[in-house]
Amino acid sequence: MFAFSALAAFVVVVLGLFLIPGPAVLLTITRTVQGGRKGGIMTGLGIATGDLIHTLFAAVGLSAILMTSSLAFNFVKYAGVAYLLYLGIKAILEKPADPELPKIPPVSPRKAYGQAIMIEVLNPKTSLFFLAFLPQFVHPDRGSSIVQFLVLGLIFVLLSAIYTTVIAVSVRALGRVVKRVSWIGRLSGKIVGTIYIGLGVRVALQQR
Repeated sequence: MFAFSALAAFVVVVLGLFLIPGPAVLLTITRTVQGGRKGGIMTGLGIATGDLIHTLFAAVGLSAILMTSSLAFNFVKYAGVAYLLYLGIKAILEKPADPELPKIPPVSPRKAYGQAIMIEVLNPKTSLFFLAFLPQFVHPDRGSSIVQFLVLGLIFVLLSAIYTTVIAVSVRALGRVVKRVSWIGRLSGKIVGTIYIGLGVRVALQQR
């Protein structure tokens, strides 16, 4: 169904996005500091669950579009390319800011899990990202589109859960790193922007 190179490219891009401190990472670190490793792990699992919900909606919705018209799907695909290019240019040009841990009240691990799900599900930027990101790796001529969407989404969710769990387990060491990430803050926008633009260009050239 998937060419090895396509899956490898997907994993590399996802890992590249994860390595830059973002809201999910900062939320996981905050919950770990407040409630210990269990609170951090449950927060990461909540974020992954929210991403899974986004994956299901994206898979069903985009597969329905593909069944209606391949032209409509290509329109959505290229609209996604345009959105990724926009995100990339915006990230590169945006003035960097030092990452700060969000100020949120401490809660139990169970509540941390539920709140993380809601935060991720109700984030419109996450929804747009999934709608723009996943179609770039789906090829209808290689099998069921909805299965491809689900496989990509599950890989994303699994990597997310593993990544945030590692963060929660090693938060003490990471805490010292976070205090010294001013240089990462300055470069993160350029790194993420390059990833977005590179993905958009890759897909655009691939279709020619």
